[in-house]
Amino acid sequence: MKRILILCEGQTEETFVTRILAPHLQRFEKIAIPKILVTKKVKAGHEFQGGITSYARVRRDVQNLLRDSCAICITTMLDYYGLPSDFPGKETLRVGTPYDRVAYLEQAFSANIGSPRFLPYLMLHEFEALLIVDLTAISGVFNSPGGTLPTDDLKRFSSPEEVNEGAQTHPAARIRKQFAGYRKPLHGPLAVERIGLTNIRQKCHHFDEWLKKLESL
Repeated sequence: MKRILILCEGQTEETFVTRILAPHLQRFEKIAIPKILVTKKVKAGHEFQGGITSYARVRRDVQNLLRDSCAICITTMLDYYGLPSDFPGKETLRVGTPYDRVAYLEQAFSANIGSPRFLPYLMLHEFEALLIVDLTAISGVFNSPGGTLPTDDLKRFSSPEEVNEGAQTHPAARIRKQFAGYRKPLHGPLAVERIGLTNIRQKCHHFDEWLKKLESL
């Protein structure tokens, strides 16, 4: 079995890898192991995990994972939304489609790390894009079949991955506005399990491309 280490932005992504992605990749003779991004350390040596405070911390964690010579690939599950200003490619990023922009940043990320075993993946625009693949999933998790996210504005996007990076309109903000009790680490993985990888891959092309690469390693 081939080992893949996945640097995750937080607990939600870690759960997603453990409960959904790892069982899928096991069928391709891959072992997917999540590693949560370490945000800071205190003098006692305890680590606080989750979230991106600076690119330097991301780079440090990727380099630490690359020291594992038994891993055939080091990859990431980090949100495109809210990337720090010092992230590679940010200063030279030009206007384009979300897919153009994320590809540009991933290429810059890869060049900065400089390892053939590194496969960067940035989620467009964040983990919650996977949830709005099927708007009934969150309602089911909250046991409120009559309530769902407003769809009129979403219809103008051709893919959930294109919803978007506005402060009040990114996917998580939309979900929190409709479901005040939404807790990402709890409700996110439950909703994704209801939706299923097949549906997500059909509507989230950037995610699908990443998963195909992992399957083919």
